[in-house]
Amino acid sequence: MPAGLVVLVGPPASGKTSFVRALIARRQIDAEAVVSSDEIRAELFGTSPTEADSDAADARIFEERDRRIVARLAAGRSAVAESTNVTPQARARLIAIARSFNAPVTVLRFNPDVTDLLQQYTERGRTDLTPADVHAYAATMARDASADQLRSEGATTVHDVPGRRQATTPAEAAAHFSFA
Repeated sequence: MPAGLVVLVGPPASGKTSFVRALIARRQIDAEAVVSSDEIRAELFGTSPTEADSDAADARIFEERDRRIVARLAAGRSAVAESTNVTPQARARLIAIARSFNAPVTVLRFNPDVTDLLQQYTERGRTDLTPADVHAYAATMARDASADQLRSEGATTVHDVPGRRQATTPAEAAAHFSFA
């Protein structure tokens, strides 16, 4: 993949974090390249669910994410945007940042079967979302994040990341990709 912005697109529990951890473990990317909204949420708000779950908190989290991505792209370095990014609005913000630096946008789609997605969500043991929330994210992705839609929004390339449906571990999936 070319240097630039890599946008991960997938519902919660679809394997995005496990995939980037595998990329880091394989030394395919530097940990600093990954800009995670979940990690920023934890940095800014710790484990305080009341503070971290407001619209104001989300705005602050995504402003910080964007600031970090801008800093990397301005320095000529790649950035990996690790958030769900299942809506066109979320992606438009990221694509606009990349365009301002003439950086290509590579989208990696995580699109597991809903049954696998719910199993992975249950295995995570997180309580910040309900199964209904996970279903809603998956429905949004199915409606708004086809490969053609992503290209029409400005993605330079779109790749589907294999997962449980293809009997592929995150480490095996990471081996399918190389980064400039």
